[in-house]
Amino acid sequence: MAAQPGGGEKPFHIVSPLLESLPLSKAAGTKVYMKLENAQPTGSFKIRGIGHHCQEAAKKGCRRFVCSSGGNAGLAAAYAAKKLGLPITVVVPSTTGPAMVRKLEELGAEVEVSGQVWDEAHRRALELAETMGWDSIHPFDHPLVWQGNASLVWELKDSLETKPDAILLAVGGGGLLAGVVAGLHQVGWRDVPVLAAETWGAHSFHEALAAGRPVSLPAITSVAKSLGAKMVAARALECAQECQVISQVVEDSEAVRAVEQFLDDERMLVQPACGAALALLYTGRLQRLQREGRLRTPLGSVVVVVCGGSGIHVAQLQALKSQLGLE
Repeated sequence: MAAQPGGGEKPFHIVSPLLESLPLSKAAGTKVYMKLENAQPTGSFKIRGIGHHCQEAAKKGCRRFVCSSGGNAGLAAAYAAKKLGLPITVVVPSTTGPAMVRKLEELGAEVEVSGQVWDEAHRRALELAETMGWDSIHPFDHPLVWQGNASLVWELKDSLETKPDAILLAVGGGGLLAGVVAGLHQVGWRDVPVLAAETWGAHSFHEALAAGRPVSLPAITSVAKSLGAKMVAARALECAQECQVISQVVEDSEAVRAVEQFLDDERMLVQPACGAALALLYTGRLQRLQREGRLRTPLGSVVVVVCGGSGIHVAQLQALKSQLGLE
């Protein structure tokens, strides 16, 4: 069992599998390990940080949670609330599909629809927290969330014989990035580069890096809706100053193609958000970064965080392909 930062009672997440992928290794020209966060109880890494946050809030006497989410974070919060025997309201934007709403309700959550994007749903969640006295569980921007997400790196340290030469992950609001960077500090791997993948139209981290401060995208236009925070957490920018964080933005079509290829290669269906990180391997971005001198040559091994697949099904993949003209 991996060491747990800030340990105590048993966490709600599992130690997720770490497997070498021969197809991804072939595509990337180096050994690729998959950290399978899609195997978590709620289907994504979110249960690490959000589960930890909920446990800590419960210790302090929390009576009810409220969380804003279009999917993965809400599932994690609802799962944690159920485990703790506490009620929860999950506020979702109108773009959230009926299947996700049903999943949330099956976990016992009360679901409220508010706004068209996550940012608007979040404003409603904060309003409920203030007026009703509920504990707000932020999907990504909270130190307890980062602390819980750091457990992923502790598990890598336990599993790998040597540290990887890069970690690839997707960035939405920045909670996974913040957790991984915290973990890198904790295990003494601060020199491991992090490749932060986004899709155009949900590239708030990329824009923030260019501006030197968090900036708001005018709209979320990417199909990778779970990356859809119009403004990244300020902590994500700080991470880029503390470690080597390399921002990479891919097209929606590249992310969706990566989802389909990964399904063929590894028999796992993941969301387009996860496809953004996988696309870095399938499209030769790793080799390009090596040619540019931004990554070492040769690379011994890299880890890709397969961050989740709870909000995708085969029919949706087909619809995305049709929408993007990939048929």
